Amino acid sequence: MTHTIGMAAQDDTERLKFESEMRRIVDAGNTAGLTLRLLGSLAFHQHCPAYGYLQAKMGRAYTDIDFAGYGKQAAQIRRWMPAALGYKEDVEVFINSGGERMIFEYPGNGLHVDIFVDKLDFCHAIYWNGRLEKDSPTIPLAELVLEKMQIVKINEKDVIDTIMLLLEHPWGAGDDETINLPYIARLCAADWGLWRTTTMNLAKVKQLAQTYASLTADEKGKVAAQVDHARGALDSESKSFAWKMRDKIGDKVKWYKDVEEVK
Repeated sequence: MTHTIGMAAQDDTERLKFESEMRRIVDAGNTAGLTLRLLGSLAFHQHCPAYGYLQAKMGRAYTDIDFAGYGKQAAQIRRWMPAALGYKEDVEVFINSGGERMIFEYPGNGLHVDIFVDKLDFCHAIYWNGRLEKDSPTIPLAELVLEKMQIVKINEKDVIDTIMLLLEHPWGAGDDETINLPYIARLCAADWGLWRTTTMNLAKVKQLAQTYASLTADEKGKVAAQVDHARGALDSESKSFAWKMRDKIGDKVKWYKDVEEVK
């Protein structure tokens, strides 16, 4: 596990700068009728009012402001970010990504906005597929979990965010303040590689949670129970013949894409 990315001491003033700008963008996006949903560190903080304090306590820093959006609104977003909010786009990113990613910088304060279009595509592809309407202002809780669990070389910041979410929210069959476990299980049952990475990372979260002095014994036990429950659901979900054949091959064949850095 990588320990350095997104891990740094960050005072309240700096954190509030990110949180205030996030709210400015969210409010302006809603007014403009844009379907933009938070992901990343700020989304986890936003969705965890009881346990959000763990980020600062455990040294998990904000580094940028991340959003999910739809390709059908990409042209509107690219006009709106500079015109309404004063951001400057890195146009090469949009072109080189084939329209799948937009990056904007705010002149003068160093804030960085990353917008992922239609999917998050790092080690595995997590598609929005009409799911962004299920929650607000963040992506649904199931996608927040998958955002972290699909990273093969998981970072400490991702483990902390996941621990926080598992302490705050139960697994459930829907998206209303519960983590939609049947949805995650179906995705993993359709893709052996995603199942492999997700189960591997759930095990890491369970193990590493026990090492944090910032967590109480009860909290460590809750994380372990949450992971065990999820693993049971992922294992019991019906698998296809193709999935079972790929399972026989296992780790002998690479099952994920390499990425230089997952922020």
